Amino acid sequence: MAPQDSHKIVLKINGNLHPVEIDSNWTLNDVLRNRLDLTGTKRACDYGGCGSCTVLMDGVDVYSCSILAVEAQGKDITTIEGLGSRESLHPLQKSFALSYAAQCGWCTPGMILSAKALLDRNPNPSEAEVRVALSGVLCRCTGYTSIVQAVLDAAGIMREKR
Repeated sequence: MAPQDSHKIVLKINGNLHPVEIDSNWTLNDVLRNRLDLTGTKRACDYGGCGSCTVLMDGVDVYSCSILAVEAQGKDITTIEGLGSRESLHPLQKSFALSYAAQCGWCTPGMILSAKALLDRNPNPSEAEVRVALSGVLCRCTGYTSIVQAVLDAAGIMREKR
């Protein structure tokens, strides 16, 4: 087996620069989880079918399993770890907790980041718009009702803070 091409890149993740040396075939998900220990970004299907690996790249929700890490250089990446903290939850995180929108938690980071991308573009979405925005992230536990409500609740909180 031939050795992989190695690349030294610098990724901007959650506002911090991270120099890493990786093989050319590593995905952004590989780097986040295996090099930077940012395991909030999940790994499941590896082909962009479930959304559990969703992150924000320049404010757009993308599947980190479908993006080569070398393609993410120069982009502003946000993972669930960069959204809030235990001491200061983001309104989406708080609403998900209060609405019991997270059950097993596997899809939750992807749901929250997709919801953030939506609320950044549209601070007052309809229920239908929330459902469309979240359609790329699959949940097998909740039936989506509590998730959609959590996003709508967070939207209200975020509008009040503006």
